[in-house]
Amino acid sequence: MLVEFEKRIRYHYYNKSLMEEALTHSSYANEGKKHIKNNQRLEFLGDSVLSIIVAQYLFEHYTYLPEGELTKLRAFLVCEKSLHQFALRIHLGDYLVLGKGEENTGGRKRPSILADAFEAVIGSIYLDSGLEAARTFVLRFIPEELDVEKVTYVSDYKTALQEIIQKNREEKIEYVIVAEKGPDHNKTFTVEVHLNSNVIGTGEGRSKKQAEQVAAKEALSLMGYET
Repeated sequence: MLVEFEKRIRYHYYNKSLMEEALTHSSYANEGKKHIKNNQRLEFLGDSVLSIIVAQYLFEHYTYLPEGELTKLRAFLVCEKSLHQFALRIHLGDYLVLGKGEENTGGRKRPSILADAFEAVIGSIYLDSGLEAARTFVLRFIPEELDVEKVTYVSDYKTALQEIIQKNREEKIEYVIVAEKGPDHNKTFTVEVHLNSNVIGTGEGRSKKQAEQVAAKEALSLMGYET
C-alpha cells in the first residue's frame, strides 16, 4: 500500500515513518491509539512550505503582476478547494488511515481532510528530502499558465484582509484556533483573527480553513468593508 502511494506521488521516502504520519488522520490516533502520530503537525509545516513554493513560482513567472494580484493568485492556488482537487489527482483518500467514525461518514472524500492531508504530504517530503524535493512535488500541480483574469476575482476574505493590513508593515495578523467541538468526523473549529494582540474577528467552520475565512469576513465587516 505504501509502496503504491510512493509510485502515485512519484517520490521515494527515506524515512517511511514520515509517510505514515502524513497519511494518519487525528481520528485514528484518537481512537485509543495515543502512541500513534497524526498528520496535524505536518499539515502545519506543509502549509508554510506550500506558501513559499507557490509565492516564489508566481514571483518568477508573473513578473508583470503587482503584489496584490500575486497575493490573490497564491490564495487561489493554496485554498482548500484547490488542494482538494490536487489530492484527488493522486487518489490521496485511498491511502489515508482514518478512525472508524470518520471512515463511516465519508471521511476519505471530505474536502477538508484531503486538503489537510495534501499539506501534510508536502511537509513530510520537506522533512525527508528538503525544499527542492517538496518544490518538485508541488509544481506538478501548478498549471503552467493561469487564467489571471478569472482567478483574481475569487472571493477570499483572508486575502482581502491581508491586503488591507499589509499597507502598514508594522501590523501583523494571526489566526488562532481557540476551540474544537464534536467528534472527529463532525468537528467544528472556532478561530480568532488577531491584529497584533487584539481580536478583530471570530469564525466557526467544519474545517480550520473555513473558520479562518469566516473570521476574516467578520473582521472586514467590523472594519467597515462590504463583504
